[in-house]
This record gives sequence, structure tokens and C-alpha cells, in this order.
Amino acid sequence: MGRDERHEGFDAWYGREAPRVLASVTLAVGDRWLAEDATAEAFARALERWPSVREARSPAAWVFTVALNQVRTAARRRQVERRFLRRQRADVVHPAPEPDVELWRAVAALPPRMRTVVALRYVGDLQQAEIAEVLGVVPGTVASTLHDARAQLAARLANSHGGTR
Repeated sequence: MGRDERHEGFDAWYGREAPRVLASVTLAVGDRWLAEDATAEAFARALERWPSVREARSPAAWVFTVALNQVRTAARRRQVERRFLRRQRADVVHPAPEPDVELWRAVAALPPRMRTVVALRYVGDLQQAEIAEVLGVVPGTVASTLHDARAQLAARLANSHGGTR
């Protein structure tokens, strides 16, 4: 099987999926550069394994999982680096600035799991079962997390507008 046959359909799938995966991962982690690196790595791995990824129940869920795992790996690496820098009495790396838009600021303030579920659902356009697969949880956990996230967002946004919305 030649390269063209093994990778048939990848380009079209990548063109459809890459923008929403990048947007979702960016929102979930709050760091555009980290999200770009993780998304690029996830799609590179998908290309390497395209024949099996293409046959997966949800190739999009597969690539989201790989991207989020890349982010977790990078976060662990940064945590080790920060500990080292503290021991060396150097400045701690500052987090990326918060988004300017009020809604995205409210989303960024959510706990990590809620933020990730919101990103995968509303930006990544994944269904509940796909989100559950990406996060390794049962669909009911996704539903309750999304419900709680919506409630927190509604409260935050209502408070910031003096109860008008």
C-alpha cells in the first residue's frame, strides 16, 4: 500500500477538523501556543496512524484525546521546570493573559474539567458520548459537568451585569 492510498481522506478530514480542534484545545487550556503545539502533534500522530484512526468510532475524539494528553504532558513538564526555577530562586513563569472577552474570561475562570467540557462541546462541537470518550469518563459525568458549568457561567455573567441579562 503506497503513501497516497494509506493517507486517503486525511487531507479533507484535517481541513474540516483542525480549526475546531485548535479552537477547543485553546479554550480548554487558555494558552494558544500550547494548544497549537498539542494540536499539531495530535494531527501528526493521526497521519502516522491514519488507517486505524480513520476506522475509529470517532476520529475527532481520538485526536482531541491525543491533543489533551499532549497538553497534560506539557503541563507536567512545566511544573517540574517551575519547581526547579523556584529552587534556583528565579522568577516563576507567568501564565498566559486572560482572554479579553467577558464570556471567555468567565469560561477561563471555570475549573479545568468544566472548562474542557465547555470547550469540547461548544467550540469543538463534540457530542456528550465523544466528550466522555476523550476525557475517559461516563457520559453522565459529562452531562452533570456541563450542567454545573452552565450554572456557574450564568451566575458569573449575571453578577457582572448587576443581574441583567
